[in-house]
Amino acid sequence: MASSSESNQNKANNISKNKREISQGVVSRLEKLKASIEHHRYNYHVLDIQEISDQALDSLKKELVDIETEYPELITLDSPSQRVAGKPVEGFTKVKHKVQQWSFNDAFSEQDIYDFDERIRKMLRAEYGKEIIPSYVCELKIDGLKVVLEYKDGILQTAATRGDGKVGEDVTANVRTIQSVPLKLKEAASLVVEGEIWMSKKDFEILNKEQKAKGEMLYANPRNVTAGTIRQLDSRIVASRNLKTFTYDISQFFDASGKDATPKTQFEELKKLESLGFKTNKHFALCKDAKDIIEYWSSWQKKAKKEDYWIDGVVIKVNEREYQQVLGYTGKAPRFGIAFKFPAEQVTTVLEDIVLQVGRTGVITPVAHLKPVLVAGSTVSRATLHNEDEIKRLDVRIGDTVILQKAGDIIPDIVKVLTEFRTGKEKVYKFPTHHEDCGGDGKIERIPGQAAWRCVVLESSTLSKRRLYHLVSKKAFDIDGCGPKVIDLLLEEGLIADEADLFTLERGDLLALPRFAEKSVDNLLEALEKARKVELPRFIIALSIPQVGEETAYDLASYFGTLKKLREASIEDLESINGVGDIVAKSLFDWFRNKYHTKRLEKLLEQVKIIDSSNTSSKNGGKKLPLSGMTFVLTGSLQSLDRDEAKQKIRTLGGEPSDSVSAKTTYLIAGESAGSKYNKAVALGVTILDEAAFLKLIS
Repeated sequence: MASSSESNQNKANNISKNKREISQGVVSRLEKLKASIEHHRYNYHVLDIQEISDQALDSLKKELVDIETEYPELITLDSPSQRVAGKPVEGFTKVKHKVQQWSFNDAFSEQDIYDFDERIRKMLRAEYGKEIIPSYVCELKIDGLKVVLEYKDGILQTAATRGDGKVGEDVTANVRTIQSVPLKLKEAASLVVEGEIWMSKKDFEILNKEQKAKGEMLYANPRNVTAGTIRQLDSRIVASRNLKTFTYDISQFFDASGKDATPKTQFEELKKLESLGFKTNKHFALCKDAKDIIEYWSSWQKKAKKEDYWIDGVVIKVNEREYQQVLGYTGKAPRFGIAFKFPAEQVTTVLEDIVLQVGRTGVITPVAHLKPVLVAGSTVSRATLHNEDEIKRLDVRIGDTVILQKAGDIIPDIVKVLTEFRTGKEKVYKFPTHHEDCGGDGKIERIPGQAAWRCVVLESSTLSKRRLYHLVSKKAFDIDGCGPKVIDLLLEEGLIADEADLFTLERGDLLALPRFAEKSVDNLLEALEKARKVELPRFIIALSIPQVGEETAYDLASYFGTLKKLREASIEDLESINGVGDIVAKSLFDWFRNKYHTKRLEKLLEQVKIIDSSNTSSKNGGKKLPLSGMTFVLTGSLQSLDRDEAKQKIRTLGGEPSDSVSAKTTYLIAGESAGSKYNKAVALGVTILDEAAFLKLIS
């Protein structure tokens, strides 16, 4: 088999014969330049070794570009010149992943790891009929942006974001500018790999210094900068940010002959990635059991801050690929892996103000405005105070020094006030009687029986905007390409005033808007047309009814079957539904009898059609489904499917999932580590099923 340099030589020779004569000396010099530049790129950006000066390397690159400029027919995809940023693109296209992308479930305690190890062994024991002792690979969990890279015959073809796991965005032009991503591998293999793009702490500090010098807003954290950078339409900006990568997984691998050559263990995968030319994180370790994993995790808690990248935990994977395949996946995550997060970080800062924020349902949430402080990898300047009672419980005052806690992506919390720092100038916060974002005269009132406050009048531009944001979201109508920025633009231009107006938009309306090309207009109109048919639970979610979340919406849809029956329901009817208490029932009853809401609802119903979601099936001859009339509560963790999967199966079969146990509960499904719901079910005499019995029931 010919070497890669011989192959390139043959390609160049063929080009010269077909187009024009190019001297052998030029071709030879070009190949040597490419090989030398690639050698020094790999040493510097992957191995952290510098053999020649930056100026000398720049000189080699200039000579390469000069030759390719004179002989453009010699340019190949793997040429170092192809890293140079080109013209800005108009937008990112969608790309379907060849291999579905997953996210790991989280562990937060040592016991979680012992439980994880036991689950793995239990499932392997059940599969093999004997005791199986797996090994584990621990890797640092880098706080960056996931990227999926596809290579064909050793040449980079596409780079994509994770997206929803099935479809991501094509960011190839931007990722090409990242020096640690090889354009050409050391083997002519075809593969799909996964990695993390990140910005170093040093480069992040430099970038923020530049922002400050220009009088512009500082960036919150390196992860956000990385995500924003990769989605820049101008790849020259990406090239200037000096992003880096660690590659950590091979999800598909075929060698030059087309044979599946995927390594048999995760440890071998990481070594293979290194040999192919990828930059991997060197700090991975092979562990034999849960105790080893915890020791690795504990040691990196102490060392993490010394690295030039943010680390928010450890990723643990079963080492053996055979066992990984046996263990498989839940609906959202692999069963063979888990992310062991570092403990929540706590820092002190000063509470500078308390500002009320009006949500889409008119409920008002107090938000703490803080002196910006770095915690858990992010610069934080806001924290929720939940409600008036929480402010009183903490006795938090404007000007107080407080302890702020944050873990990963969880919203930061104020956990304590350091009263010893008080000077006497701190101000006790009192809820006002009015708020500018509410309708009418802006009056607010305390919700009877609750700690929360709400707008008295819900007719305001702010509330309309937030309801529109919610209506187009994934859990509601799921209108792709119609996010908050688009909603804001449509409102500013006077093209819409409420939810129903979205479905009256014409092509000409949208083409006149800034940054709307024909393709994006067509995509939005197509998404709107698709959204005209909506399932009842999603429709209920979209209405922004106070106290009605996703689970309650499914319960209501399952129980009533049609919107008409729901609208006509009495408070007693609503209270009879498992999981719907008196507060939720009254909120629903009042909402459907409010003239403002009724007007919005009728207008929306003129534009959309609700798909029937009753518990009968035409395919089943109109008979009730197997679980009709049954209510299920889940507690603990299931091994064969995650909680969302279980709930969906229950709904599909006509049953009703609920979050709370009552005398009306038909079955409690008890997984591992069942909680307080188990004890309540025992006390009420509710039938309890283990996972095996539940699976048998739904099969």
